[in-house]
Amino acid sequence: MPEQLEMVLRILLAAGLGAIIGAQREWSGKPAGIRTLPLISMGAALFAVVSGIGFTGGDPARIAAGVVTGVGFLGAGAILHRHGGVEGLTTAASIWGVAGIGLAAGTGLYLISVVATAIALLILFIPHISPPNNKK
Repeated sequence: MPEQLEMVLRILLAAGLGAIIGAQREWSGKPAGIRTLPLISMGAALFAVVSGIGFTGGDPARIAAGVVTGVGFLGAGAILHRHGGVEGLTTAASIWGVAGIGLAAGTGLYLISVVATAIALLILFIPHISPPNNKK
């Protein structure tokens, strides 16, 4: 398979896996959903592909570290302090997770990216169980 075609497939895989997680978030009524998460995953995969092929002789791990840091800022923006509590932690974690999935797909770790997506979906589909309210 020609090298650029494989890179395109890596980016498409990342976007598709991000879309699956994004769909779950969208159906749950969360702000980062079907458009946001695939874009993050695709972007991370694109950075992985470009760093691995476009900058020969460099250190691709530096790009991955940059993605992790940059996505951390996106996730931080999703976290809000409201009504005496914190909201958006799962959304922030989803943003961070799909970036990792994108990096995995972008570097050719296909099975890892698919398994990580399945694990994320399993976690996201676990019903939220709140502890009893003991305030009187």
